[in-house]
Amino acid sequence: MLDGNGVSRPVVAVESSCDETAAAVLAPDGTILAETVLSQSAHARYGGVVPEIAARAHLAHLPGLMAEVMGRAGLGYAGLGGVAASSGPGLIGGLIVGSSFAKGIALAHDLPFVAVNHLEAHALTPRLPGLVEGGAPFPYLLLLLSGGHCQCVAVEALGHYVRLGTTIDDAVGEAFDKVAKMLGLGWPGGPALERLANGGDAGRFAFPRPLRGRPGCDFSFSGLKTAVAQVVAAYPSGPLPGRDAADIAASFQHAVAEVMADRAAHALAAFSQRNPEGRLLVVAGGVAANQAVRAALQRVAASRGFGFAAPPLRLCGDNAVMVAWAGLERLRAGATSPLDHAPRPRWPLDAPDMALAWGAGMAR
Repeated sequence: MLDGNGVSRPVVAVESSCDETAAAVLAPDGTILAETVLSQSAHARYGGVVPEIAARAHLAHLPGLMAEVMGRAGLGYAGLGGVAASSGPGLIGGLIVGSSFAKGIALAHDLPFVAVNHLEAHALTPRLPGLVEGGAPFPYLLLLLSGGHCQCVAVEALGHYVRLGTTIDDAVGEAFDKVAKMLGLGWPGGPALERLANGGDAGRFAFPRPLRGRPGCDFSFSGLKTAVAQVVAAYPSGPLPGRDAADIAASFQHAVAEVMADRAAHALAAFSQRNPEGRLLVVAGGVAANQAVRAALQRVAASRGFGFAAPPLRLCGDNAVMVAWAGLERLRAGATSPLDHAPRPRWPLDAPDMALAWGAGMAR
């Protein structure tokens, strides 16, 4: 439960916001005692996530995954200090399944429950012990590149997030998936496109760099995606020649990396005006796994005297470790959630109920 210093027992967490079914157990100090992630393969034939299929898969697999992580952690539910679950944003069916499952555990075993904002879980990932040398104190600048989200966020304190910029059309992850589909790479497209790009000529196609050099730190990827579509449309129908496909992928990825670096440079300037003591740039979310994007962001951070942090690859995508950690951070602050907390498909980081006062002191 909770003691004078915060959490004194491990926390278990559930992640079910999209097509990854995951569970994890973390010790009070953040040590990962057990984790597991099941990637749902049934969506590949449809070229994207089918919400009903995802929700049914969560329902089918969560009990087994929970039993697995509890067994590997060597714990019974009586040995837990709390239960956390992704409760938004995401696909509402999956969120209902996961949060209801977690609430059931909390109710049956008289444990505190924390409804975790999936975006906050990504935002707090660099604070996991051992990921950043010396730790990652607030404030820091976050580039959140997760699913349909592409944002520059000043992470100033737990529950205090200031959005400095966002996409005005497609998110970067959506752009990767759509271009991958144009190239016949299937779904999920981002990792496949990166593999193809590694063997291509990034300088062959002069794709645009939307908003590069413009004031502010918003993003736009629709024009870049359209430019790729026009190049692909010029080929005869059918699969693209292998070399051409690799060059298109490499040129697209290079354009994205340059756009990300430019937008990050503007975001660092805006962040420094607000928080001159902050000296860390963090990238999190699925696209944070892309090595070209990581390298570009690391270079721009170093050029401005900032440290750089990105989660290990397994923690870039959706996972329950980050949900458990966010739950631990909230529990330490005394911020629990009522069992009637409703999951929601949209839940911005700067929503009023994200402030630390939300849930603090509330009965579980």
